[in-house]
Amino acid sequence: MPVTTSGLANWRNLDHALGGDCLRISSYNIHRCVGRDRSLDVERVAHVIRELGCDTVGLQEVASVDVPGEMSKQLDFLAAETGMTAIAGDTIVRDGGSFGNALLTRRPVLAVRRHDLSYLKREPRGAIDVDLDIAGKVVRVIVTHLGLKPAERRFQVRQMLKVLHDIPPEQAVVVLGDINEWLPLGRPLRWMHGLLGHAPAERSFPSGLPLFALDRVWVRPRHTLLAFESHRSPASRVASDHLPVRAIVAPAAPEARSHVPHVPRWR
Repeated sequence: MPVTTSGLANWRNLDHALGGDCLRISSYNIHRCVGRDRSLDVERVAHVIRELGCDTVGLQEVASVDVPGEMSKQLDFLAAETGMTAIAGDTIVRDGGSFGNALLTRRPVLAVRRHDLSYLKREPRGAIDVDLDIAGKVVRVIVTHLGLKPAERRFQVRQMLKVLHDIPPEQAVVVLGDINEWLPLGRPLRWMHGLLGHAPAERSFPSGLPLFALDRVWVRPRHTLLAFESHRSPASRVASDHLPVRAIVAPAAPEARSHVPHVPRWR
């Protein structure tokens, strides 16, 4: 089977070969549905989400402003247009609306948790933490969007690691989002790699000419991550300033002969 440069299988070939017992999941910063042409176009973002062919999509920068010509909020509109269930994770709530993360999924939702990752007086940040039923197996999916400042990201990853350390090692976990880490060897990335295994990197920002791998997907156990890629289409290059990334995960894959990675101290 053809493989990508990351050593994982080619998405399209594997997608056709696998059934519904595999999770097809994406992370997409939709930039309030404002594209590179500066137009607010929610339908265009919905089109990109449909292109992805995923049953679960973690979103960042979702706004609750009204869709022009529709009595609907962005998340409600995207859920209706894609046929998915929506779970909101607002981090900013004001009189004019709300803003934050979200999860769209076709899978049964078993539990929902929300974590506050806000740091000092910086923009509020958070994470959605959801248990999904994937063909009878519980998979814990965490969606987040980290801050712009290095100290902020370090704080936020430490908070996430506390949550992850409380999850049993045998529990299937997917952590995804816009990590905003520009340095490939930055401490937040090293800490996440140390606990969950190395996340593949695909350039996703800026969408017109991707240079930086800001959008990541970690999977534990790592051997259950079968495919990963950034989704590059004419629509995705314009709909947001980020390209979506997507992964195929096989939660029921046989156990690999490997131990849980050692977690270094956070320095």
